[in-house]
Amino acid sequence: MTDQVTDSLVILLHGVAAFGYDLDPLASVLRRSLAKTAVVAPDAPFAYEQGPGRQWYSLEGVTPENRLARIAAVRPAFDALIGSLVAAHGLAGRLDRVALVGFSQGATLAFDAVARGRWPVGALVLLSGRFVTPAPFLPAHTTPVLLVHGSADGAVPPEETRRAAGMLQGAGMMVQSHILRGVGHTISPTGMKLTRRFLRERLYEAAMQFT
Repeated sequence: MTDQVTDSLVILLHGVAAFGYDLDPLASVLRRSLAKTAVVAPDAPFAYEQGPGRQWYSLEGVTPENRLARIAAVRPAFDALIGSLVAAHGLAGRLDRVALVGFSQGATLAFDAVARGRWPVGALVLLSGRFVTPAPFLPAHTTPVLLVHGSADGAVPPEETRRAAGMLQGAGMMVQSHILRGVGHTISPTGMKLTRRFLRERLYEAAMQFT
């Protein structure tokens, strides 16, 4: 990867059994809207056992009881990947100019990274995620959060997003939450528009106030 300096960075985190390029439609929307912002969508570190694609952690035999342990086991790999991307874009000392955007399993890992205080980024977007309560719960109160979920999601129930919104608000974080009527387990056009608007406000328009 060639080192480069950019104004801000958006890291898109895909779901299970997918690749980074599966988020190209969202990446294209963001690149058209966010000036001087790099948008990257890396592949997850691990191969999906049941077919093509990548995954952040294994779903084989996963239960509510062992899910957090699986997430904890892959934190080093996740942090190494995010750290390499941030450093390559010259933003290692400017996490306020970095946003994490996760879909499904990618949202689970992004939530964990911010909620545990490991990555106090400038913005967090969680799309159709399943969330495990971290212990301890030590988020950066300066990280604003957008949660979006479809009411007709048959893979991950929208109650996960409602619960996460309550947890984050209870921790004193700035939270916007949207349950989109009739939308399934996907990033809908409305979800893309909400993400684009949120990131533009947090990464672009907020920065313009200080220039």
